[in-house]
Amino acid sequence: MNKLKEFFNREQNILIHLIATILVIILGIIFKIALYEWLLVLAMVAFVITSELINSSIELVVDLYTSKFNPLAMVAKDVAAGAVLVSAITAACVGVYIFLPKIINIIK
Repeated sequence: MNKLKEFFNREQNILIHLIATILVIILGIIFKIALYEWLLVLAMVAFVITSELINSSIELVVDLYTSKFNPLAMVAKDVAAGAVLVSAITAACVGVYIFLPKIINIIK
């Protein structure tokens, strides 16, 4: 349990992704989304969390390798963070595709 707590203290973005995942699952249940929509949602959740875990791994390895500033280390970290951003934007687009029509139907 201590290792898990230590992990979430060090990697706070994972906690944000997990909270977003819980909210999306709750919305999916409320809106009774279709099976294919659940598959899309769960694939996006896995995509974002996997990207974040890979980003964290790259950052830790770079930090392990060098403690001094290195432009290539900075690029490696920025590219890994960019991959997380791309995955999050993709997931958000899928979320809009799935949930926006349902929200609009409720408003009407």
